[in-house]
Amino acid sequence: MRLYDYTHAPNPRLVRMFLAEKGIDVPLEAVDIAAGENRRPQFLEKNPMGGLPVLELDDGTHIAETVAICRYFEERHPEPPLMGRDPEDKARVEMWRRRMELEIALPVMQCFRNTSEFFAGRLPQNREYGETCRAHALRRLEWLDEVLSDREYVAGEHYTIADATALMGIDFGKVADVRPGEAQKYLRRWHETVSARPSANA
Repeated sequence: MRLYDYTHAPNPRLVRMFLAEKGIDVPLEAVDIAAGENRRPQFLEKNPMGGLPVLELDDGTHIAETVAICRYFEERHPEPPLMGRDPEDKARVEMWRRRMELEIALPVMQCFRNTSEFFAGRLPQNREYGETCRAHALRRLEWLDEVLSDREYVAGEHYTIADATALMGIDFGKVADVRPGEAQKYLRRWHETVSARPSANA
């Protein structure tokens, strides 16, 4: 088994944090996105979409998409539960994970993709759309601050994949100039708490 990884990309970091919380050690194999290694035929055989991360199982099966990889490990190693503890909790965690993905992480990524020189000449860019995504993400950070005013973690009392998703998106926001504001005290408290977990450095 191995995990195809890129240190500087947000989605691979989410899987590394998930594995660290589980205490699972999976060999990593670096794929250099900056050098275009993920677009070469050898890698596209593993994931035709060209995205990272990709999990390669011992039988040669390849599993792409971040949450699909996390789900695989959640089923194989259910403790500690990071995707919910019972049917109701699992639904709640997935609801909040999805919100963190769509409302924070994805707008941050789209802002970076459409405004950064890193993607100039690599992918089509729309700067106006990127700025719209930046404004959306900043509004959602204000909303998340309110959400965290009455709970310790995003989905409730326990650290879950929803927290890892939010942390991934917010930390990646540094490269897109999307950061929590000084007045967002609940969000900043949460960020300090989850950033202090060993998994945050995975």
